Amino acid sequence: MEEKDIIHQLKSGNEEAFRVLVDSYKDRIYNLCYGYVRNESDAEDLVQEVFIEVYRSVNNFSENSGIGTWIYRIAVNKALEMIRKAKRKKRWGYVFSLFGKEESVGDVHKDEVHPGVMLENKERAGVLFSKIDELPEKQKTAFLLHKVEGQSYAEIAGIMHTTVSSVESLLHRAKTNLRRSLYQYYKS
Repeated sequence: MEEKDIIHQLKSGNEEAFRVLVDSYKDRIYNLCYGYVRNESDAEDLVQEVFIEVYRSVNNFSENSGIGTWIYRIAVNKALEMIRKAKRKKRWGYVFSLFGKEESVGDVHKDEVHPGVMLENKERAGVLFSKIDELPEKQKTAFLLHKVEGQSYAEIAGIMHTTVSSVESLLHRAKTNLRRSLYQYYKS
């Protein structure tokens, strides 16, 4: 089934077309989300949220970009939203603890490693992902989309609503920042 046909069928409410779309993208979206949150349960929740959003807003899809680009954009936004919520909860968790309130302080699991990483590389991968987490949001997004998901510069530009030259710049700065922070880590 071609992309235009899938989009048309999705807009007409065809559940089989939605299943085909989910089957085509669920693993890639899971990997992207896991690259952000590094927690299996949170990544699975994000994938569900992404496809719920796709189903709810497919009639608003303007077809200016490919459907894959649109789905990736939703996934990036959902993942960043989850990280922001976790940071807010963490900040407020301390305040609640002062008043004796037990609040669940959601946090991204820093000790988990992407499932594609071999066991013997777990420690190095953990360090790398912790340094990736320290990157500014746009650099992190561009880096994960390119290095983890294998997206081209043009695809990343579409997902991030920016230009290819901006993507190149973001990736260059991300690599420079990672090189600098990893050098400091391995030096000590």
